[in-house]
Amino acid sequence: MVAAAATCVAPAAFSADEWAPTKPVRIVVPIVGSTNDVLARLVAPKLQEVLGQPVIVENKPGAGGNIGADFVAKATPDGHTLLVGYNGPLAINVSLFEKMPYDPLRDLVPITLAVKSPQYLVVSPAAGVSSVAELVAMAKAQPEKLSYASVAMGSASHLTMEMFKSAAGIRLTHVPYKGAGPAVTDLLAGNVHVAFMVPGNVQQFVKDGKLKLLATTGEKRFVDTPDVPTLVELGYKELEATGWVGFLTTAGTPRAAVERYSRELVKILRTREMTDKLRAMQFDVVASTPEQFSAWIRTETVQWGKVVKATGAKVE
Repeated sequence: MVAAAATCVAPAAFSADEWAPTKPVRIVVPIVGSTNDVLARLVAPKLQEVLGQPVIVENKPGAGGNIGADFVAKATPDGHTLLVGYNGPLAINVSLFEKMPYDPLRDLVPITLAVKSPQYLVVSPAAGVSSVAELVAMAKAQPEKLSYASVAMGSASHLTMEMFKSAAGIRLTHVPYKGAGPAVTDLLAGNVHVAFMVPGNVQQFVKDGKLKLLATTGEKRFVDTPDVPTLVELGYKELEATGWVGFLTTAGTPRAAVERYSRELVKILRTREMTDKLRAMQFDVVASTPEQFSAWIRTETVQWGKVVKATGAKVE
């Protein structure tokens, strides 16, 4: 799925020593119908305005985000290909997959950690439960009858549920998808029963009563849902899990290009218009430096690696 921000681009003014693209810029989203996609499409027209070149968003889903990430890892390192990456292909898959086609730390260069958010634990009305305690009781009474959706193999939605299964002592059947869109569609239809999702993927369906919000994975309750407990409150002390999204490019890209993208993306993310839209999706805007994002990925790689090992999660 490909979408161009616009075909006519007004020329931008650059200083003589400032790096600028010389052809259209491609933003690769390694998943379909997710908050990654929404973020890319919010940013693309703003980035196009300041760069003076078309900015195109292209979805390349599959293999838990590895296909899209590998595409960027192997792209020409000239500053014209960006990745909107998340936990899975950047920090989780190295522990989950036996073989990786790229090394996230070696083959990709972080630009900025854009946003972070705790997750919602939601159930389909078809599940017939209205609390975490009821969900656990049903899962124990009918092992493996209940199924859970994830936005992709190796995503935070996958590994967080594996953490929850382990902590609660229950079994659920995993149904991975190629993005939040099809996962949420099946959840609404009752074809799968439960899922961890970042709020932006499901909050409207929760408001409409089409999905039931049982708990969140944050350190504290969401301001917008003060009556919904955190899993930590409910006794799952280690179950604080964060979903996050950031921008990266191909290793070997000129430093001047990385620095230009970092400056422009941080400016865009910190505008009132953008922060309001992202906060409405329950995202906290981070807008980090490349160095901070690099350190974050390394920390997350270690932490999620421990989760993979502890839960015995694997690629089915």
